[in-house]
Amino acid sequence: MLSLNVNGKTVSVDAEPGTPLLWVLREQVGLTGTKYGCGVAQCGSCSVHIDGQLIRSCVMPVSAVAGKRITTIEGLSADASHPVQKAWVEFDVPQCGYCQSGQIMAAVALLRAKPKPTDKDIDDAMTNICRCGTYQRIRAAIHKAAGTAKGTGNGSVFHVVGDASGTAAIASNGPGRTPAGDA
Repeated sequence: MLSLNVNGKTVSVDAEPGTPLLWVLREQVGLTGTKYGCGVAQCGSCSVHIDGQLIRSCVMPVSAVAGKRITTIEGLSADASHPVQKAWVEFDVPQCGYCQSGQIMAAVALLRAKPKPTDKDIDDAMTNICRCGTYQRIRAAIHKAAGTAKGTGNGSVFHVVGDASGTAAIASNGPGRTPAGDA
């Protein structure tokens, strides 16, 4: 039996020492917000915090985290009131949503290390993969949570794009979005 501190609560689990933390969290503790993506620590869907540090739980043996503070997406706030979670909603970040708990955990770790990140800081730190490609909205939501917002929320993150003739147009980062917003 191993004793774990998960989201501020002590839980006992019966797992082999080499069992990945991801499976213990999902199957024994019942916290399914942390997702299985690739199983080789590349995609980041399984990201959690261990003693405040971002880790990929799919490759972390449960024995390595006994006695440490484990924080999952469920542990950020009981009512989705964490500033990053609120920004994610305001900027309509998720499409399929599968990777988003890992993305949020990575963003929280970034903001803990760099409270006012630049675009480059965000691009360098956010190594999680999003199959839907919501990276621009992720960046805007991180800026909002940091108080350095560049967009206006509600998914209306626009940028100017040009074509070969030099003609510029406004493009949105969301399907069905128009410069006037969602009608």
